[in-house]
Amino acid sequence: MPKLISDLALMLLTAGVVAVVFKRLNQPLVLGYILAGFLVGPYMPYFFTVADAEAIETWSEIGIIVLMFGLGLEFNLRKLASVGGTAVVTALTEVLGMLVLGYLVGQALGWGMMDSIFLGGMLSMSSTTIIIKAFDELGVRSEGFAQLVFGTLVIEDIAGIFMMIILSTVSVSQNISGGALALQLGLLVLYLVLWLVLGIYILPTLLRKASRFMNDETLLLVSLGICFGMVLLAEELGFSSALGAFLAGSLLAGTVHAERVEHLTGSIKDLFGSVFFLSVGMMIDPVMILRYIGPILIITAVTLAGKLCISSLGVLLSGQSLHTAVRCGSSLAQIGEFAFIIASLGMSLGVIAGYIYPIVVAVSVITTLTTPAFIRGSDRLYALTCRVLPEKLVQKLERYSAEEPARRDQDSDWAVFLRRYAKITALYGMLMAGVALLGRFALLPLLEQSFLDSRLCRLLSAAFCVVGTALFIRPMLDLHSTEYTALWVRDRRFRLPLITLTALRFMLIVLLIFIPLQALLGVNSLWLLALIAASIVLIYKSGWMSSAYITAEVRFVANFNERSLHDRQIEGAQWLDEKLFVEQLNCPEELAGKTLRQLNWGLRFSVNIMKIVRGRRHLNMPSGTLELRQGDRIYLIGRPEDLRSLRLSLGSRPESEPVTLRSFLESQNDENNNVYATAIPVGKDSALQGKTIKTSRLRESYDCMILGLQRDKLPILQPDVNMTIQTDDLVWVLGTRKMAEKLLAEDL
Repeated sequence: MPKLISDLALMLLTAGVVAVVFKRLNQPLVLGYILAGFLVGPYMPYFFTVADAEAIETWSEIGIIVLMFGLGLEFNLRKLASVGGTAVVTALTEVLGMLVLGYLVGQALGWGMMDSIFLGGMLSMSSTTIIIKAFDELGVRSEGFAQLVFGTLVIEDIAGIFMMIILSTVSVSQNISGGALALQLGLLVLYLVLWLVLGIYILPTLLRKASRFMNDETLLLVSLGICFGMVLLAEELGFSSALGAFLAGSLLAGTVHAERVEHLTGSIKDLFGSVFFLSVGMMIDPVMILRYIGPILIITAVTLAGKLCISSLGVLLSGQSLHTAVRCGSSLAQIGEFAFIIASLGMSLGVIAGYIYPIVVAVSVITTLTTPAFIRGSDRLYALTCRVLPEKLVQKLERYSAEEPARRDQDSDWAVFLRRYAKITALYGMLMAGVALLGRFALLPLLEQSFLDSRLCRLLSAAFCVVGTALFIRPMLDLHSTEYTALWVRDRRFRLPLITLTALRFMLIVLLIFIPLQALLGVNSLWLLALIAASIVLIYKSGWMSSAYITAEVRFVANFNERSLHDRQIEGAQWLDEKLFVEQLNCPEELAGKTLRQLNWGLRFSVNIMKIVRGRRHLNMPSGTLELRQGDRIYLIGRPEDLRSLRLSLGSRPESEPVTLRSFLESQNDENNNVYATAIPVGKDSALQGKTIKTSRLRESYDCMILGLQRDKLPILQPDVNMTIQTDDLVWVLGTRKMAEKLLAEDL
C-alpha cells in the first residue's frame, strides 16, 4: 500500500477525533487541526508518525490553493468595490503599521533582515476564520462595528496577496530596490486590472451560455478547473498561485452560480484546508518552543498591543468614533491562517529560519484564545481608554468623528472632479496600456508562428493596438461630467486648469498609441504624432467606436453585477423609466428665438426636450427646427447629474424638483396631450433585430424619442445612434398618443 494512503488515514482519523473534542469544548477547529498535526508529526515520538512527508507537503500546497479559492468565493469584486473608506483606511493603517512594528521587533531580537520582514508580514494579517467564529459565538455579527471589521478583513486579504508578491520579489533579490519593486508592483497592477477586466467580461458569459448543460458534478469540475487554470496562469505571469486561486474564487463569486459553487466545493475546501493546518501542526517542535519562549511571549504581547492600538488608530483616522475604534481594534488583535501561508512562502523560498514557523504558530494559538475575551471586554477597554487619555483629547476625537462625515459631504467640486479625473485616467490608461501589451507581446508572437509575412504580422498587431485603444478614447476624455461642467460655468479662472488637465489626458492617449506603433512599425517621425492626435479628435467628434464601447461596457457591467441583478430580478426589477428624471424649466430670455437644434442639449448634456407647453398648447416631441419663446415651459428628460449640468450652464434653478419619468407619466391628466413611454421587445423575428438605432427609423416611423435600451437586465440610457439592436433587447420609446396607438395596432 502506498505510504500516502496510510498517512492520510492516520492524519484524518486523528484530526476527526481531535475535532470532535474541540467542538465539544467549543474551541476553534483550526487549533484542533494544529494539535492533531503535532500528534502525527515527527516531533511527537509517543504517537504514530507520518512516513511520506513530501507527499503531505504537496497536499498542503493544494490546501493553500483551495483555501484561497474559498476565500475568494466568500466575497465578490462588487462587494470589494462597495467597501467603504473606513475599511480601506483601517486595513492599510494596520498592515503598514504592523509591518514596520514586526520588522523592528525582529531586528531588536537580533534576527536577520528577511526574517524580520517576513515577521512583519505575518503579524500584519488578522484571522477572518477566528473573528467570524468569535462574532457568531458572542452574537455581535450584525452590529455596525462588526460590519466595519468584515470590510477591513476584505481589504486585508487583498493587501495580503500583494504582500506575498512583494515578499517573493524581495526574497529573490535578497535586497530591496525601490525602482525594481515599483516596476514589479506597477506591472502587477496593470496585469491584475487587465486580468480582472477580461475575466469579468468573458467568464460569466461563458458560464451563462453553458449553464443548461451543467449539473452539480459538471459545475464542480468546471469550477475547480477554473481555479487551477487561473493558478497556472498566475504562475506563468510570475505571480503567486495563491493570487490565481483567490481571483478565480472572486470572479465566480459575482456569478449566479456562486452559492452552488461554494456549496459544492465546501467539502473539498474543508478536506484540503484541514490537511494544510495538519501540516502546520506537524512542524511544531516543543523543544524549539521552549527554547524561544521569550521571543514567543514578546511577539504575542506586541501583536495584541500593536494590533489593538494601530487598528483603532486606523478606524479613528477614517472618521469613526473612539468607541467604535476600540471595538474594531479589539476584534482584530490576533494572527491566523494568513500568517501560516506567509510563513510557508518564506520556508519554500528558503529565506527564513526554521525556528520562525513554530514561533508564529505558538503566537497564533495564544492570540486565538484571547480573541473572544478581547471582543467581550472592548467596552471596558474603551472606558479605560477614556480615563487614561486627557479629557480634551477625548472630546477632540469625538468632535472629529462627528465632523468628518459632514466634511466629506461638503467636498468642493474641485475635490470631486479631481478624484474622478484620477480614477478615470488610471483605469482607462491601464486598459489602453494593456491593449498595447497584448498586441506587442501576445498577438505578435502568435501571428509570427503562422506562415504570414513578418511585416503583415506587425501591421495586424498595430491595427489591433489602434482599434483596441480607440475603444476607450471617448470615456477617457470624459468632457461632459457634471463636475467638469460645474467648474467650467462657475468661474472663468477655472477654465484654463480644466483645459490643461484635459490636454494632459489627451497627450497620454497619444503616447499610449504612439509607443506601440513605434515599436511595431519602427516609425520615429513626428508626423505620426500629429496624425494620431488628429485621429483622436476625429474619433471623439464622430463617435466612432462609441457603440462598440457601450456594448462592451454593458456586457462588463452586467457580468460584474450578475448576482445582484439576478437577486433584483427576483425581488422586482427597476425599469428604465425609473432611471430617467423629468424637470420643468421656464425658458430664459437669452434662449428665446433659438431653435432646439442650435441648443443641441442632447449632444452637449445628454438632456432632451420631451414637451414644451406654450400657453394652452402642448408641443410633444418637438422637432429640432422649433424656436423657443419667452414664457415657454420646457420639460426636460435625462439623468439627474445631466440635468444638473444643464442647469449650471444656464445659471438657472428648476421650477420644481425632478421626478422620475414614471411618476411624471402617472401624474398626467389630459389624455389628448399626454406622452407615453413603452418598451418594445425585440424577438428573433423582429424587424428591429440587427439594425442600428439610426437605421431602424423608429423616430421617423412613430414620431417618438428613443430613451434607451434594456439589455441583460441593465439599462442603456440615450445610446449612440450607431448602436446595434440585439435579440432580447427592450427598446424604450417616448411619444404621443398617436405613437402608442400605432405600436398597439402593429402588436409591438
